Amino acid sequence: MAQSDAGQIEYQRRIVDDDLDALMPGLAAISIEGPKAVGKTATALTRAATVHKLDDPGQRQIIEAAPARLTRGRLPILIDEWQKWPPSWDIVRRAVDANPSPGRFLLTGSASPAGIDTHSGAGRIVPIRMRPLSLAERGFTASVSLAELLGGSRPDISGSTPATLDHYVTEILAGGFPGMRGLNDRQRRAGLDGYLERVIDRDFPEQGLTLRRPDTLRAWMRAYAAATSTTASFETIRDAATPGVGNKPSVTTTLPWRDILTRLWILDPVPAWLPSNNKLKELAAADKHHLADPALAARLLHATSRKLLSGGQTEPAIPRDGIFLGALFESLVALNLRVYAQAAEAEVRHLRTQRGEHEIDFIVIGPDGGVVAVEVKLSATVNADDTKHLTWLKGRIGDQLLDTVLVTTGTEAYRREDGIAVVPAALLGP
Repeated sequence: MAQSDAGQIEYQRRIVDDDLDALMPGLAAISIEGPKAVGKTATALTRAATVHKLDDPGQRQIIEAAPARLTRGRLPILIDEWQKWPPSWDIVRRAVDANPSPGRFLLTGSASPAGIDTHSGAGRIVPIRMRPLSLAERGFTASVSLAELLGGSRPDISGSTPATLDHYVTEILAGGFPGMRGLNDRQRRAGLDGYLERVIDRDFPEQGLTLRRPDTLRAWMRAYAAATSTTASFETIRDAATPGVGNKPSVTTTLPWRDILTRLWILDPVPAWLPSNNKLKELAAADKHHLADPALAARLLHATSRKLLSGGQTEPAIPRDGIFLGALFESLVALNLRVYAQAAEAEVRHLRTQRGEHEIDFIVIGPDGGVVAVEVKLSATVNADDTKHLTWLKGRIGDQLLDTVLVTTGTEAYRREDGIAVVPAALLGP
Protein backbone atom coordinates (compact mmCIF):
# COMPACT_ATOMS: atom_id res chain seq x y z
CA MET A 1 0.00 0.00 0.00
CA ALA A 2 1.11 3.57 -0.72
CA GLN A 3 -0.14 6.87 0.66
CA SER A 4 -1.62 9.31 -1.86
CA ASP A 5 -1.34 13.10 -1.69
CA ALA A 6 -4.92 13.20 -0.41
CA GLY A 7 -4.03 10.91 2.48
CA GLN A 8 -5.88 7.92 1.09
CA ILE A 9 -4.21 4.52 0.88
CA GLU A 10 -3.58 3.52 -2.72
CA TYR A 11 -3.83 -0.14 -3.68
CA GLN A 12 -0.59 -1.81 -4.71
CA ARG A 13 -1.31 -4.20 -7.55
CA ARG A 14 -0.27 -7.77 -6.81
CA ILE A 15 0.88 -10.54 -9.12
CA VAL A 16 -2.26 -12.52 -8.22
CA ASP A 17 -4.28 -9.72 -9.85
CA ASP A 18 -3.18 -11.11 -13.22
CA ASP A 19 -4.81 -14.43 -12.28
CA LEU A 20 -8.00 -12.65 -11.28
CA ASP A 21 -8.02 -10.63 -14.52
CA ALA A 22 -7.79 -13.86 -16.50
CA LEU A 23 -10.26 -15.94 -14.48
CA MET A 24 -13.08 -13.66 -13.35
CA PRO A 25 -14.53 -13.12 -16.86
CA GLY A 26 -15.15 -16.86 -17.13
CA LEU A 27 -15.76 -18.12 -13.61
CA ALA A 28 -18.74 -17.57 -11.34
CA ALA A 29 -16.94 -17.76 -7.98
CA ILE A 30 -13.32 -17.48 -6.88
CA SER A 31 -11.95 -18.03 -3.37
CA ILE A 32 -8.76 -16.12 -2.50
CA GLU A 33 -7.00 -18.17 0.14
CA GLY A 34 -3.95 -17.57 2.30
CA PRO A 35 -2.73 -16.60 5.76
CA LYS A 36 -3.99 -13.54 7.57
CA ALA A 37 -2.56 -10.14 6.62
CA VAL A 38 -1.26 -11.01 3.14
CA GLY A 39 -3.68 -8.58 1.47
CA LYS A 40 -6.57 -10.80 0.36
CA THR A 41 -9.29 -8.35 1.39
CA ALA A 42 -7.49 -5.35 -0.10
CA THR A 43 -7.20 -7.16 -3.44
CA ALA A 44 -10.82 -8.32 -3.43
CA LEU A 45 -12.16 -4.88 -2.46
CA THR A 46 -10.73 -3.37 -5.65
CA ARG A 47 -13.12 -5.59 -7.62
CA ALA A 48 -16.20 -5.97 -5.42
CA ALA A 49 -19.42 -3.98 -5.80
CA THR A 50 -21.12 -5.53 -2.75
CA VAL A 51 -19.25 -6.51 0.43
CA HIS A 52 -20.25 -8.81 3.28
CA LYS A 53 -17.61 -8.79 6.05
CA LEU A 54 -18.28 -11.94 8.04
CA ASP A 55 -15.58 -11.12 10.58
CA ASP A 56 -17.81 -8.21 11.65
CA PRO A 57 -20.17 -9.62 14.33
CA GLY A 58 -22.96 -7.25 13.36
CA GLN A 59 -22.86 -8.08 9.67
CA ARG A 60 -22.52 -11.78 10.43
CA GLN A 61 -25.57 -11.71 12.70
CA ILE A 62 -27.67 -10.15 9.95
CA ILE A 63 -26.55 -12.79 7.43
CA GLU A 64 -27.20 -15.60 9.90
CA ALA A 65 -30.73 -14.29 10.38
CA ALA A 66 -31.36 -13.80 6.65
CA PRO A 67 -28.93 -16.00 4.66
CA ALA A 68 -30.48 -15.04 1.32
CA ARG A 69 -28.96 -11.56 1.69
CA LEU A 70 -25.55 -13.14 1.11
CA THR A 71 -26.18 -13.58 -2.61
CA ARG A 72 -28.02 -10.31 -3.28
CA GLY A 73 -26.55 -7.05 -4.47
CA ARG A 74 -24.50 -5.60 -7.27
CA LEU A 75 -21.92 -7.95 -8.71
CA PRO A 76 -19.28 -9.02 -7.93
CA ILE A 77 -20.25 -9.86 -4.33
CA LEU A 78 -17.38 -10.19 -1.87
CA ILE A 79 -17.83 -12.54 1.09
CA ASP A 80 -14.89 -11.59 3.29
CA GLU A 81 -13.52 -14.14 5.80
CA TRP A 82 -16.17 -16.66 4.81
CA GLN A 83 -14.88 -19.21 7.33
CA LYS A 84 -16.29 -17.08 10.16
CA TRP A 85 -19.69 -18.45 9.10
CA PRO A 86 -19.00 -21.75 7.29
CA PRO A 87 -22.54 -22.18 5.86
CA SER A 88 -21.68 -19.31 3.50
CA TRP A 89 -19.62 -21.72 1.39
CA ASP A 90 -22.56 -23.95 0.54
CA ILE A 91 -24.83 -20.96 0.01
CA VAL A 92 -22.48 -19.66 -2.67
CA ARG A 93 -22.08 -23.12 -4.16
CA ARG A 94 -25.83 -23.53 -4.52
CA ALA A 95 -26.16 -20.03 -5.97
CA VAL A 96 -23.55 -20.90 -8.62
CA ASP A 97 -25.36 -24.16 -9.39
CA ALA A 98 -28.52 -22.15 -9.99
CA ASN A 99 -26.79 -19.44 -12.03
CA PRO A 100 -23.22 -20.07 -13.27
CA SER A 101 -22.82 -16.63 -14.88
CA PRO A 102 -19.21 -15.41 -14.54
CA GLY A 103 -17.93 -12.77 -12.16
CA ARG A 104 -20.57 -13.22 -9.46
CA PHE A 105 -18.67 -14.00 -6.24
CA LEU A 106 -15.33 -13.43 -4.57
CA LEU A 107 -14.61 -15.15 -1.27
CA THR A 108 -11.63 -14.57 0.98
CA GLY A 109 -10.54 -16.94 3.72
CA SER A 110 -7.70 -17.10 6.23
CA ALA A 111 -8.50 -20.66 7.26
CA SER A 112 -10.06 -23.82 5.96
CA PRO A 113 -12.44 -24.71 8.80
CA ALA A 114 -12.37 -28.17 10.31
CA GLY A 115 -15.27 -30.31 9.21
CA ILE A 116 -16.06 -28.18 6.14
CA ASP A 117 -15.71 -29.96 2.80
CA THR A 118 -14.45 -27.21 0.51
CA HIS A 119 -14.14 -29.84 -2.19
CA SER A 120 -17.92 -29.64 -2.38
CA GLY A 121 -17.37 -26.44 -4.33
CA ALA A 122 -15.13 -28.09 -6.91
CA GLY A 123 -15.83 -26.67 -10.34
CA ARG A 124 -18.02 -23.93 -8.89
CA ILE A 125 -15.73 -22.11 -6.44
CA VAL A 126 -12.18 -21.96 -7.81
CA PRO A 127 -9.40 -21.41 -5.23
CA ILE A 128 -6.50 -19.01 -5.79
CA ARG A 129 -3.61 -18.92 -3.33
CA MET A 130 -2.28 -15.58 -2.11
CA ARG A 131 1.06 -15.41 -0.34
CA PRO A 132 3.09 -12.61 1.25
CA LEU A 133 4.78 -10.06 -0.99
CA SER A 134 7.47 -11.40 -3.29
CA LEU A 135 10.63 -9.39 -3.88
CA ALA A 136 9.20 -8.16 -7.20
CA GLU A 137 6.15 -6.87 -5.31
CA ARG A 138 8.38 -5.20 -2.73
CA GLY A 139 9.92 -2.93 -5.33
CA PHE A 140 12.91 -4.93 -6.62
CA THR A 141 13.23 -4.75 -10.41
CA ALA A 142 13.37 -8.17 -12.02
CA SER A 143 15.19 -8.82 -15.30
CA VAL A 144 14.79 -12.62 -15.52
CA SER A 145 11.30 -14.07 -16.01
CA LEU A 146 10.40 -17.46 -14.61
CA ALA A 147 7.69 -17.75 -17.26
CA GLU A 148 10.31 -17.29 -20.00
CA LEU A 149 12.56 -19.90 -18.40
CA LEU A 150 9.61 -22.30 -18.44
CA GLY A 151 9.13 -21.55 -22.13
CA GLY A 152 12.17 -23.68 -22.95
CA SER A 153 13.85 -21.16 -25.25
CA ARG A 154 16.88 -20.68 -22.98
CA PRO A 155 16.47 -16.89 -22.95
CA ASP A 156 19.37 -14.49 -22.62
CA ILE A 157 20.17 -13.82 -18.98
CA SER A 158 21.24 -10.33 -18.00
CA GLY A 159 20.68 -7.56 -15.50
CA SER A 160 22.26 -6.12 -12.41
CA THR A 161 21.02 -5.20 -8.97
CA PRO A 162 22.41 -3.17 -6.07
CA ALA A 163 21.00 -5.74 -3.63
CA THR A 164 23.61 -7.47 -1.47
CA LEU A 165 23.46 -10.00 1.34
CA ASP A 166 22.61 -7.22 3.81
CA HIS A 167 19.54 -6.34 1.72
CA TYR A 168 18.33 -9.94 1.73
CA VAL A 169 18.74 -10.20 5.50
CA THR A 170 16.70 -7.01 5.83
CA GLU A 171 13.97 -8.47 3.63
CA ILE A 172 13.94 -11.78 5.48
CA LEU A 173 13.42 -10.03 8.80
CA ALA A 174 10.96 -7.45 7.43
CA GLY A 175 8.69 -10.04 5.84
CA GLY A 176 6.10 -9.72 3.12
CA PHE A 177 2.98 -8.76 5.09
CA PRO A 178 1.87 -5.48 3.48
CA GLY A 179 0.64 -3.88 6.69
CA MET A 180 4.03 -4.30 8.37
CA ARG A 181 6.18 -3.00 5.53
CA GLY A 182 6.23 0.58 6.80
CA LEU A 183 7.15 -0.28 10.39
CA ASN A 184 10.52 0.27 12.02
CA ASP A 185 12.41 -2.72 13.42
CA ARG A 186 10.92 -2.60 16.91
CA GLN A 187 7.39 -2.08 15.61
CA ARG A 188 7.81 -4.94 13.16
CA ARG A 189 9.03 -7.31 15.88
CA ALA A 190 6.00 -6.40 17.99
CA GLY A 191 3.73 -6.91 14.98
CA LEU A 192 5.14 -10.36 14.23
CA ASP A 193 4.92 -11.35 17.91
CA GLY A 194 1.28 -10.25 17.96
CA TYR A 195 0.60 -12.17 14.75
CA LEU A 196 2.00 -15.37 16.23
CA GLU A 197 0.18 -14.87 19.53
CA ARG A 198 -3.13 -14.47 17.70
CA VAL A 199 -2.52 -17.75 15.89
CA ILE A 200 -2.09 -19.56 19.20
CA ASP A 201 -4.57 -17.71 21.41
CA ARG A 202 -7.40 -16.98 18.96
CA ASP A 203 -7.11 -18.99 15.76
CA PHE A 204 -6.56 -22.37 17.40
CA PRO A 205 -9.72 -22.14 19.55
CA GLU A 206 -11.66 -21.02 16.47
CA GLN A 207 -10.50 -24.22 14.80
CA GLY A 208 -12.00 -26.21 17.67
CA LEU A 209 -8.85 -26.90 19.68
CA THR A 210 -8.38 -25.30 23.09
CA LEU A 211 -4.79 -25.55 24.23
CA ARG A 212 -4.15 -26.54 27.81
CA ARG A 213 -0.45 -25.72 27.49
CA PRO A 214 0.10 -23.03 24.84
CA ASP A 215 3.83 -22.90 25.65
CA THR A 216 4.21 -26.45 24.34
CA LEU A 217 2.77 -25.39 20.97
CA ARG A 218 5.05 -22.34 20.91
CA ALA A 219 8.04 -24.61 21.47
CA TRP A 220 6.87 -26.90 18.64
CA MET A 221 6.49 -23.92 16.30
CA ARG A 222 10.02 -22.77 17.20
CA ALA A 223 11.33 -26.23 16.40
CA TYR A 224 9.46 -26.24 13.07
CA ALA A 225 10.98 -22.83 12.30
CA ALA A 226 14.42 -24.23 13.11
CA ALA A 227 13.72 -27.00 10.57
CA THR A 228 13.16 -24.46 7.76
CA SER A 229 14.45 -25.75 4.40
CA THR A 230 15.03 -29.26 5.75
CA THR A 231 13.11 -32.51 5.45
CA ALA A 232 13.50 -33.30 9.16
CA SER A 233 10.97 -35.81 10.41
CA PHE A 234 8.18 -34.65 12.69
CA GLU A 235 9.66 -36.88 15.39
CA THR A 236 12.90 -34.88 15.08
CA ILE A 237 10.93 -31.63 15.32
CA ARG A 238 9.03 -32.89 18.38
CA ASP A 239 12.25 -33.99 20.10
CA ALA A 240 13.91 -30.64 19.36
CA ALA A 241 10.91 -28.84 20.85
CA THR A 242 11.15 -30.79 24.11
CA PRO A 243 14.84 -31.56 24.78
CA GLY A 244 15.49 -33.48 27.95
CA VAL A 245 11.79 -34.10 28.53
CA GLY A 246 10.93 -37.74 29.09
CA ASN A 247 7.17 -37.39 28.71
CA LYS A 248 7.10 -35.84 25.23
CA PRO A 249 3.87 -34.84 23.45
CA SER A 250 2.34 -37.79 21.66
CA VAL A 251 1.71 -37.98 17.94
CA THR A 252 -2.01 -37.62 18.62
CA THR A 253 -1.19 -34.28 20.26
CA THR A 254 1.20 -32.85 17.67
CA LEU A 255 -0.60 -33.99 14.52
CA PRO A 256 -3.60 -31.70 15.19
CA TRP A 257 -1.16 -28.80 15.67
CA ARG A 258 0.34 -29.46 12.26
CA ASP A 259 -3.08 -29.89 10.65
CA ILE A 260 -4.47 -26.66 12.11
CA LEU A 261 -1.37 -24.63 11.21
CA THR A 262 -1.72 -25.98 7.67
CA ARG A 263 -5.41 -25.04 7.54
CA LEU A 264 -4.42 -21.56 8.73
CA TRP A 265 -1.87 -21.42 5.86
CA ILE A 266 0.94 -20.81 8.40
CA LEU A 267 2.81 -23.94 7.36
CA ASP A 268 3.65 -23.88 3.66
CA PRO A 269 5.82 -26.95 2.98
CA VAL A 270 7.25 -27.67 -0.46
CA PRO A 271 6.24 -31.18 -1.58
CA ALA A 272 8.69 -33.62 -3.09
CA TRP A 273 8.82 -34.07 -6.85
CA LEU A 274 7.83 -37.65 -7.67
CA PRO A 275 7.55 -37.87 -11.47
CA SER A 276 5.59 -40.77 -12.90
CA ASN A 277 8.22 -41.71 -15.52
CA ASN A 278 11.02 -44.18 -14.91
CA LYS A 279 13.93 -41.81 -15.54
CA LEU A 280 14.30 -41.07 -11.82
CA LYS A 281 14.12 -43.74 -9.15
CA GLU A 282 14.58 -43.88 -5.39
CA LEU A 283 13.36 -40.36 -4.75
CA ALA A 284 12.48 -39.34 -1.21
CA ALA A 285 8.87 -38.30 -0.61
CA ALA A 286 9.22 -36.04 2.45
CA ASP A 287 8.11 -32.42 2.26
CA LYS A 288 10.61 -29.63 2.79
CA HIS A 289 9.57 -27.44 5.70
CA HIS A 290 8.70 -23.76 5.21
CA LEU A 291 6.51 -21.28 7.02
CA ALA A 292 4.29 -18.86 5.11
CA ASP A 293 6.95 -16.16 5.42
CA PRO A 294 10.59 -16.55 6.51
CA ALA A 295 10.03 -13.53 8.77
CA LEU A 296 7.83 -15.75 10.95
CA ALA A 297 10.60 -18.34 11.25
CA ALA A 298 13.16 -15.66 12.05
CA ARG A 299 10.93 -14.10 14.69
CA LEU A 300 10.05 -17.41 16.34
CA LEU A 301 13.78 -17.96 16.85
CA HIS A 302 14.52 -14.32 17.77
CA ALA A 303 16.97 -14.07 14.88
CA THR A 304 18.60 -10.69 14.41
CA SER A 305 20.62 -9.24 11.56
CA ARG A 306 23.78 -9.38 13.62
CA LYS A 307 23.24 -13.03 14.59
CA LEU A 308 22.37 -14.13 11.09
CA LEU A 309 25.30 -12.35 9.45
CA SER A 310 27.70 -13.80 12.02
CA GLY A 311 26.70 -17.30 10.95
CA GLY A 312 25.00 -18.12 14.23
CA GLN A 313 22.95 -21.29 14.46
CA THR A 314 19.58 -21.69 16.13
CA GLU A 315 18.17 -23.18 19.27
CA PRO A 316 16.59 -25.66 19.19
CA ALA A 317 19.14 -27.29 16.92
CA ILE A 318 17.98 -29.21 13.85
CA PRO A 319 20.56 -31.08 11.73
CA ARG A 320 21.16 -29.22 8.46
CA ASP A 321 23.80 -28.49 5.86
CA GLY A 322 25.05 -24.92 6.16
CA ILE A 323 24.06 -22.04 8.40
CA PHE A 324 20.56 -20.93 9.34
CA LEU A 325 20.79 -17.77 7.23
CA GLY A 326 21.15 -20.03 4.20
CA ALA A 327 17.92 -21.80 5.18
CA LEU A 328 16.07 -18.49 5.52
CA PHE A 329 17.44 -17.24 2.19
CA GLU A 330 16.23 -20.45 0.56
CA SER A 331 12.83 -19.92 2.19
CA LEU A 332 12.69 -16.38 0.77
CA VAL A 333 13.42 -17.81 -2.68
CA ALA A 334 10.72 -20.45 -2.11
CA LEU A 335 8.17 -17.71 -1.42
CA ASN A 336 9.17 -15.84 -4.58
CA LEU A 337 9.16 -18.92 -6.80
CA ARG A 338 5.71 -19.97 -5.66
CA VAL A 339 4.22 -16.54 -6.34
CA TYR A 340 5.85 -16.41 -9.80
CA ALA A 341 5.09 -20.05 -10.61
CA GLN A 342 1.39 -19.60 -9.87
CA ALA A 343 1.28 -16.76 -12.39
CA ALA A 344 2.82 -19.12 -14.96
CA GLU A 345 0.40 -21.98 -14.13
CA ALA A 346 3.35 -23.93 -12.75
CA GLU A 347 4.03 -25.80 -9.52
CA VAL A 348 7.04 -25.84 -7.19
CA ARG A 349 8.51 -29.03 -5.75
CA HIS A 350 11.90 -30.17 -4.45
CA LEU A 351 14.05 -33.18 -5.30
CA ARG A 352 16.03 -35.42 -3.01
CA THR A 353 17.18 -38.99 -3.54
CA GLN A 354 16.48 -41.39 -0.70
CA ARG A 355 20.12 -41.65 0.37
CA GLY A 356 20.76 -37.96 -0.15
CA GLU A 357 23.35 -38.30 -2.93
CA HIS A 358 21.49 -35.72 -5.00
CA GLU A 359 19.33 -32.84 -3.88
CA ILE A 360 17.92 -29.92 -5.83
CA ASP A 361 16.25 -27.14 -3.89
CA PHE A 362 13.36 -26.50 -6.27
CA ILE A 363 11.82 -28.14 -9.30
CA VAL A 364 9.37 -25.83 -11.08
CA ILE A 365 6.98 -27.89 -13.17
CA GLY A 366 5.46 -26.07 -16.12
CA PRO A 367 1.95 -26.62 -17.49
CA ASP A 368 3.30 -28.94 -20.21
CA GLY A 369 5.34 -31.07 -17.79
CA GLY A 370 8.73 -29.52 -18.56
CA VAL A 371 10.77 -28.46 -15.55
CA VAL A 372 13.15 -25.73 -14.47
CA ALA A 373 15.60 -26.83 -11.79
CA VAL A 374 16.64 -24.19 -9.27
CA GLU A 375 19.47 -24.34 -6.78
CA VAL A 376 19.93 -21.65 -4.11
CA LYS A 377 23.36 -20.53 -2.95
CA LEU A 378 24.07 -18.08 -0.15
CA SER A 379 27.00 -16.58 -2.00
CA ALA A 380 27.76 -14.05 -4.70
CA THR A 381 30.08 -16.46 -6.51
CA VAL A 382 29.56 -19.83 -8.17
CA ASN A 383 31.94 -22.76 -8.47
CA ALA A 384 31.82 -26.14 -10.19
CA ASP A 385 30.61 -27.93 -7.07
CA ASP A 386 27.50 -25.75 -7.00
CA THR A 387 26.34 -27.07 -10.37
CA LYS A 388 26.89 -30.81 -9.98
CA HIS A 389 23.30 -31.72 -9.06
CA LEU A 390 21.89 -29.66 -11.92
CA THR A 391 24.28 -31.38 -14.32
CA TRP A 392 23.27 -34.79 -12.92
CA LEU A 393 19.58 -34.02 -13.47
CA LYS A 394 20.21 -32.99 -17.07
CA GLY A 395 21.84 -36.35 -17.68
CA ARG A 396 18.84 -38.15 -16.23
CA ILE A 397 15.82 -36.40 -17.76
CA GLY A 398 17.25 -34.80 -20.91
CA ASP A 399 14.95 -32.45 -22.79
CA GLN A 400 12.33 -32.51 -20.03
CA LEU A 401 14.72 -30.15 -18.25
CA LEU A 402 13.86 -26.79 -19.82
CA ASP A 403 16.43 -24.75 -17.93
CA THR A 404 18.71 -24.71 -14.91
CA VAL A 405 19.17 -21.81 -12.50
CA LEU A 406 21.47 -20.94 -9.63
CA VAL A 407 19.93 -18.23 -7.44
CA THR A 408 22.60 -16.26 -5.60
CA THR A 409 23.21 -13.14 -3.51
CA GLY A 410 25.37 -11.64 -6.26
CA THR A 411 24.72 -8.51 -8.27
CA GLU A 412 24.91 -9.72 -11.92
CA ALA A 413 22.72 -12.13 -13.87
CA TYR A 414 24.35 -14.14 -16.66
CA ARG A 415 24.40 -17.54 -18.34
CA ARG A 416 27.47 -19.71 -17.84
CA GLU A 417 29.22 -21.53 -20.67
CA ASP A 418 27.61 -24.77 -19.50
CA GLY A 419 24.18 -23.18 -20.01
CA ILE A 420 23.26 -22.73 -16.34
CA ALA A 421 21.68 -19.35 -15.56
CA VAL A 422 23.09 -17.48 -12.57
CA VAL A 423 20.46 -15.11 -11.22
CA PRO A 424 20.56 -12.89 -8.12
CA ALA A 425 17.35 -13.42 -6.12
CA ALA A 426 16.33 -9.78 -6.57
CA LEU A 427 16.44 -10.13 -10.38
CA LEU A 428 14.13 -13.14 -10.61
CA GLY A 429 10.52 -12.27 -11.35
CA PRO A 430 7.33 -13.59 -12.89
